[in-house]
Amino acid sequence: MAVVKGLEDAFGALGHYSIVSFALIAFVVVLSINYYSSYARQQKFAKEHGCKPVAAKFPHKDPIFGIDQIYSRIQSSKRHTLLEDGLKNFRKLGTTFSAKVFGLNIISTIEPENVKTILSLKFKDFGIGNREKTLGRLLGRGIFTSDGEPWSHSRAMIRPNFARDQVADLDAFERHIQTLFKLLPRDGSKVDLQEYFFKFTIDSATEFLFGTSTATLKASASGDSSTSSEAGFAVAFNHAQDSVAKRGRIGLLRAFYRDPAGDESIRICHEFVDQYVDEAVRYRERIEDLEKKGGEPKEEKYVFLHELARQIKDKKQLRDELLNVLLAGRDTTASLLSNMWFVIARRPDIFAKLRAEVEETLQGRTPTYQELRNMKYLKYCMNESLRLHPVVPANSRVAYHDTFLPLGGGKDGKSPLFIKAGTIVAYWTYAMHRRYDYYGEDADEFKPERWESLRPGWEYLPFNGGPRICLGQQYALTEAGYVTVRLLQEFQNVETRDPEQWAESLTLTLCSKNGTQVALTPA
Repeated sequence: MAVVKGLEDAFGALGHYSIVSFALIAFVVVLSINYYSSYARQQKFAKEHGCKPVAAKFPHKDPIFGIDQIYSRIQSSKRHTLLEDGLKNFRKLGTTFSAKVFGLNIISTIEPENVKTILSLKFKDFGIGNREKTLGRLLGRGIFTSDGEPWSHSRAMIRPNFARDQVADLDAFERHIQTLFKLLPRDGSKVDLQEYFFKFTIDSATEFLFGTSTATLKASASGDSSTSSEAGFAVAFNHAQDSVAKRGRIGLLRAFYRDPAGDESIRICHEFVDQYVDEAVRYRERIEDLEKKGGEPKEEKYVFLHELARQIKDKKQLRDELLNVLLAGRDTTASLLSNMWFVIARRPDIFAKLRAEVEETLQGRTPTYQELRNMKYLKYCMNESLRLHPVVPANSRVAYHDTFLPLGGGKDGKSPLFIKAGTIVAYWTYAMHRRYDYYGEDADEFKPERWESLRPGWEYLPFNGGPRICLGQQYALTEAGYVTVRLLQEFQNVETRDPEQWAESLTLTLCSKNGTQVALTPA
């Protein structure tokens, strides 16, 4: 009987393991069927659209996970050569190539038609992916970190706030310019214009957004910049951006990334903006109470936050949208000014030509909005700076569906390229802006005169394109133009005090690693 009992137990256990084995086999079979079904569907899709595989591939030492690519990018970032190294890859491998990062397939491209397809023609096929996981620590869910309906809603609310009447408020710029002039040395001593450009733009941007300026320039003039909460916010905003940018560049390794100083900077930024959000909510409540009583609200000047608070009830969403717009309003303009004046200080011919245009046009007056727009050489210089040093030099999208790009497939790269759902497509504006076939053999040179006849399409993308094109484009160009004109009126000469060549400082935007070290001669 004991033997029989033992056999029954053995067969029972065997039956149990057989069920588990069968379940595992069935699971593998189902996965295999789904995989091959998807593969067959993708192959059919690719064939129908004439797609060919990408021939150009990054020469990985680790072709499976691409760890060498990740290490290479980290080292390039430390050397401040990430963009230049990327440019070299494109000039060596071609305008579209594939690479592996943590086993994920990434397509990198500088083909204008591909960029146009991603950002416009097939806008709904692509999205920003996991941007909220990286930038969201600082920016939350706003216009730059959201997709789909939330993004569409954010854009619809923000767009009216960049009407010409708001963009053309030059009086606000002039107030901050006068403070800037008081800080700039007039004895030929060295000064870093980049430092002051970032203070200027955060002062003007916070006045536009909050109704009250951070006044970091005034704090510098009075010598209390180290203690004021406004100046503290400006410093924290820089550190916070650097922290989230590093987190974004290391990809999946961000799960192991620790940056207590960055976290503290983010906390300071949130607390600082929250006080303005609270004030805006109180403003909204006063307006709503007044309207209930039949009154008509009157405001002395336009305030972005007050208008936004009438549409958004949630305080966190208000803060998120403000930080998103502040990032664009402050950093894009400051970066443009810093990069452009880095070059102007080394090119007396450009400085002289710019100053002649300003003197001939204005004859000592401060410029109007229309006069700024009509200064051709000023526009050429800003265009050329944005071409060589685009403030957002690289970007990416994730394919939400199986789709294809018009170029990049086949040995010559001229055939359509199948893009599987989940594939990351990176487009490098920095490298695209330096293509010899579009800009000539002197594409690496700063040459404003090329814009006399240049009429680029999607190969020039300083403010993105398609439905997500930058809403603050005119605000940034107006502010950069105004600051440049007023500096040209105030100073008759500028000379560089930096022996080094331009090097990249890349956080969420691009500026000069060494600042903009110059000496100024008063007019």
